[in-house]
Amino acid sequence: MKKFEEVQNERLLLDAPFVKEMMETTYNMWRFGWDERNGGNISYLLKEEEVSPYIDTNQVLRTIPLDFPVVELANMFFIVTGSGKYFKNVRSNPADCLAIIKVNDDGNSADLLWGLEGDGVPTSELSAHFRSHITRLDKDPNHRVIMHNHATNIIAMTFTHQLNEKNFSKTLWTMCTECIVVFPEGVAILPWMVPGTDEIGKETAKKMTDYRLVIWPHHGIFGAGQSIDEAFGLIETAEKAAQIYMLVNSHQGGMKQAITDQELIELAQVFGVEPNSEFL
Repeated sequence: MKKFEEVQNERLLLDAPFVKEMMETTYNMWRFGWDERNGGNISYLLKEEEVSPYIDTNQVLRTIPLDFPVVELANMFFIVTGSGKYFKNVRSNPADCLAIIKVNDDGNSADLLWGLEGDGVPTSELSAHFRSHITRLDKDPNHRVIMHNHATNIIAMTFTHQLNEKNFSKTLWTMCTECIVVFPEGVAILPWMVPGTDEIGKETAKKMTDYRLVIWPHHGIFGAGQSIDEAFGLIETAEKAAQIYMLVNSHQGGMKQAITDQELIELAQVFGVEPNSEFL
């Protein structure tokens, strides 16, 4: 049985904006069909001053070893989804499905400060998340969110479209006017790899140097952003373009017209973005 004080503190924590965001976003990702069963994961870098009003940051529940060193993230706080946890259950049982962790000084372990009741552990894709955080923070210190899900039409498109970053990006851009504005750098694509390994984490992070969207063929997509909304919206936009592509290609006679290169260039100029010059 939890003590009365523990219950009161937990209720207070559930009012924290970052917990509410995680609860709402994971539910929406499940509702959209992007995160079946225990598919998908999110990590959100937090500032200590955001966390400390809700929990004692010196009270460690247990220490979780990391199979990969991330000294670059030493003493940083994250809220992450748990391994094997169903996104549809996060909203009703956040203390079981989520975790607030702090990376230790040497980067070889993380202290669990809240969540993952029982023997739960952070997402099995933690390597891809942490390594991508390191890369994106180097590019933009305000990038705090890494998000992975199984976006349906993106996955479908990896079965029917050439797995070439230039062609894949160009197709997405030409499916929906806003795409070149939202992700002007295009999308990165890895070869098929076994998920949950440090190897795929390293390769994802490498791609994050130049891209905020990384596609894992026949599996899903990774997105990065300054906020939960930005990362979600980035993936949502690419997924909408992929959905249009799949709809168009299922239509008898196929595509009759598309946005041209010149029109893409004009869009980029009007909205003040610089598209990947190698893709136009």
